[in-house]
Amino acid sequence: MTLKLDKFDRLILHHLQEDARLSHVALSERINLSPSQCARRLQQLENAGVIRGYTAVIDPQALGMDVVALINITLEKHQENIAAAFEKAVQERPEILECLLITGDGDYEMRVIAKNLQGFSRFISEHLMKMPGVSSIKSNIQLSQIKARAALPLLELDY
Repeated sequence: MTLKLDKFDRLILHHLQEDARLSHVALSERINLSPSQCARRLQQLENAGVIRGYTAVIDPQALGMDVVALINITLEKHQENIAAAFEKAVQERPEILECLLITGDGDYEMRVIAKNLQGFSRFISEHLMKMPGVSSIKSNIQLSQIKARAALPLLELDY
């Protein structure tokens, strides 16, 4: 079920995506709503699962993680137990930042991070190639990031 959001809900979400550390008072000032109404709406958005959590955005290069790769995976057989075992193995690997079940070429697309090419190569050979059901791996190394945005376009889309 999709929650029906009004203008104030979208504004709350928009401002929290820009700065999740905003106090209720600062947030309420930005959207012209009382702090108590703002806090109540925020609690409803959290309880409904619209807001799944709060996190810090960290620059991986600042920590020496210089390799980001997009990897296309094809499984050898399209059986539920093989897919489930593969997906469980994916959950256990911290270097896999994102994994999507896709249509088109391949079965899964994942975004992986590594400190360097040697670390990336080790991840492929020691972990990814040994995951259940993997028959094909095609990887592309990111040269530069043109755009990165986790925030949803809440104010730009027509509802």
